[in-house]
Amino acid sequence: MVTQLETLNRVDHADLRMRTGLEGSYPHFVPIVVGEFPAAASCCPIFFAKDASTGQFYAAALFGFEPGELLVEGAERGDAVFRPLELQRQGFHLSDDNISIDINHLRFNGGTAALFEAGEPSDTLRRIQRVLGELHAGFEATRAFVRELLALKLVEPVDITLSFDDGSSLTLDGLYTVSRDALAELDDSAITALFRNGHLQAALCMSFSLNQVAVLASKRNRRLAE
Repeated sequence: MVTQLETLNRVDHADLRMRTGLEGSYPHFVPIVVGEFPAAASCCPIFFAKDASTGQFYAAALFGFEPGELLVEGAERGDAVFRPLELQRQGFHLSDDNISIDINHLRFNGGTAALFEAGEPSDTLRRIQRVLGELHAGFEATRAFVRELLALKLVEPVDITLSFDDGSSLTLDGLYTVSRDALAELDDSAITALFRNGHLQAALCMSFSLNQVAVLASKRNRRLAE
């Protein structure tokens, strides 16, 4: 369906209603911002990948090992313990100081939650506004995090090859993570600077989230055995 953006306003969209749940398929690799790392790491491995069009790094949470596969509990229903902001904002876009909506998005087809009540933003819309605000701030915070890690040479590629009980195997490539060895070799001043700007916590979240790869692989094995 063709995207058709309209600037959201209380006149033209006074009666517009939206669906509150996830619409469409849940992607297996979802971009996230640095503020989401602690919640994401509780159930997903977090990686860097490069944007195909710009070559710039972005962070993403891995919900499955290939498109269409979701291994995090609740993800298929859209109610996993961690719900990325990128998915919560479905159908909404932030342009300068204005919110735009994709009027053709499934989210606005047959919805029941009003965006405006008596001409004022509803609680539903205010939640979306908060999500967009967190994403906007998070984009720059994540770019700053990546810049610092690259400057300190803490980003390294990681190739993951998994073997499963049914004899199949799967390789994940094009992914990057935080180098634990390089992190351990930083001098005290660099570690202190990372700690004070919050980037040390994010780097550790990303590093330790790799433990979730084995958890997801175990879940995949169980599914294959069913």
